[in-house]
Amino acid sequence: MNRHFNTSRESSGREVFKRKADDTQESEIKLPKTETDEHYILRTNNADSKLALPVQPDYYDKSFPDYRQPVEIGCFSLDSNRQLFNDARQLKYCVKPTSKNPNFNLRDGYKDRYIKRNDNIKEKLDHILKWILLNKHKFPTLSGDDKSPALSNQLHTDFITWRGHLTKILTTPYENREGWMLAVTLFHGTYYMSEVETEEARRQREQRTEMQEELIYGGYKFEQYLCADKPGGNPNPAGVVNTNEAFCCVVRTRLNGHSLVFSGEVDCKDNSDPRLKAPQCYVELKTSREIYTPNQERNFHRFKLIKWWAQSFLPGVPRIITGFRDDNGMVVSLQSFETMKIHHLVKNERNCWKPAVCLNFCNDFLSFVKKVVTHDDHRMVTLFSWEPGKDISYTVHTDRTYAFLPDWYVENMIIQKGEHNAE
Repeated sequence: MNRHFNTSRESSGREVFKRKADDTQESEIKLPKTETDEHYILRTNNADSKLALPVQPDYYDKSFPDYRQPVEIGCFSLDSNRQLFNDARQLKYCVKPTSKNPNFNLRDGYKDRYIKRNDNIKEKLDHILKWILLNKHKFPTLSGDDKSPALSNQLHTDFITWRGHLTKILTTPYENREGWMLAVTLFHGTYYMSEVETEEARRQREQRTEMQEELIYGGYKFEQYLCADKPGGNPNPAGVVNTNEAFCCVVRTRLNGHSLVFSGEVDCKDNSDPRLKAPQCYVELKTSREIYTPNQERNFHRFKLIKWWAQSFLPGVPRIITGFRDDNGMVVSLQSFETMKIHHLVKNERNCWKPAVCLNFCNDFLSFVKKVVTHDDHRMVTLFSWEPGKDISYTVHTDRTYAFLPDWYVENMIIQKGEHNAE
């Protein structure tokens, strides 16, 4: 069993070696910086040697990496049965309230107009994979345009994942409560990354109180007050809140040398300026408890805004409209946050989060994945795990325990390769 030890914070240009003083002979070597400026730790014991990735913010406090402007390459909708449609039928349109004190009741309909998605069903990457198979023309080599038929089944994209998974990675250096597990499979040259629910997360989900469930509902209810089904329409807060329904955008971008295609749910579109194209026309909607004290404001800046920023920054959503609620579930005020200016609210606070640290850490984690996962096999899963206060470690699995690429996707991609080779 791998045990974790504190790492030395000596100069990163020197090797640091630590050995546990017992008969397990487990040790830790901090490797010097490589050409790509990555920080790895080599954990060794009598039987095995494995790399680990530290998460301390100081390691990643350097200049901002290159993050390419995200480009939307498609979208899809999920209906009340979670059936996927390759269109924007579930896109909602933002209707700005005329008052900054709207008195929206976020509890209205919780008991009698609420259809809740089944949290026990884990969809993994299935919806993204279905979208890929329906949109081969968005990947030129999949549509047969590649001059090399042997490569025509490859996406020529490094990572396929959900936006939410990347959000967790970005915020990890400053997270002190929630760990995570990410399963990674290398298939036809692309790293597919899917979250695995931790035991702690499952326990918390199953033991939610009625008040916690009501707060979750309130976030969806807030969207109902601000969103219309059609351009120029009006919101219908008397309707049913159905969390099975969703509109998702699919974007392509690049973080330093890593190309990414990921999808994320979009709350609504600002249709007031026809010059704005997706994803710049999208708006994120959030709720939060009303702030009464300086300490509450500091906590809001330190713990909540980092997640809001990461979630909207990744796909290039420029604006977040927030409804601040009182203890009775009434939205008493509204405030807009520009995604690219959020950090200005926190940059002068002591020991607060830094966007560059988040992006640099994400970049190094993706490099770490590439270094660890080298065997191209849809049946093999490398499970990356992290708990607060520890480094990122991993285990390799060749059984079906954590496998997440469905047979219908794998077979389609393999058949496609055969078809092109036969031509």
